Amino acid sequence: MSRFLELVGKHEPAGVVVGLPLTGEGDEEESAVAARELAGLVADRSGLPVALWDERMSTARALALIREQGGSTRGRKGDVDALAAAVLLQHFLDARRVRDR
Repeated sequence: MSRFLELVGKHEPAGVVVGLPLTGEGDEEESAVAARELAGLVADRSGLPVALWDERMSTARALALIREQGGSTRGRKGDVDALAAAVLLQHFLDARRVRDR
């Protein structure tokens, strides 16, 4: 958390988006409860607004993007996770843009 707070201080983001891992049916299980707890901790420690966003299918979208580009995902879990986070954030921003029109 200290490294995260250091980066928040350095980059001064407007807020934080935390992925909410729901089941395929949209239910919350233990991992979603942990994500909510993390979001609360981040909000308390950083003072920033924190949004929870459904992360279902973000990894599948990331894998599909890599494969569409002719890339391999073998041994690249970190890269896949980073791309999935970018996909999640882009979806959040797109939905917010549409909502704010």
